[in-house]
Amino acid sequence: MDTQQLKQEAHDLDVTVWVGKSGLESVVDELDDQLKNRDLVKVKFLRAARAGSSTDEKAADLADRVDAELIDTRGHTAVLHR
Repeated sequence: MDTQQLKQEAHDLDVTVWVGKSGLESVVDELDDQLKNRDLVKVKFLRAARAGSSTDEKAADLADRVDAELIDTRGHTAVLHR
């Protein structure tokens, strides 16, 4: 699937991973498990998780940690694909 198709598919997905004050480390295993079972996962970055960084930076870092592709970021939400 190309990126545009993945973005369209992700549009109606619900957020299933929330990154909060505990940071990225606390969600890496959960996200990895979800990506094994699904094509796409939506991740929401709460204010405490962003702490001076942009959502794009945090999402790219998280994608690297789980060996996934960052498909899109909108506001404080990112879509990852493996």
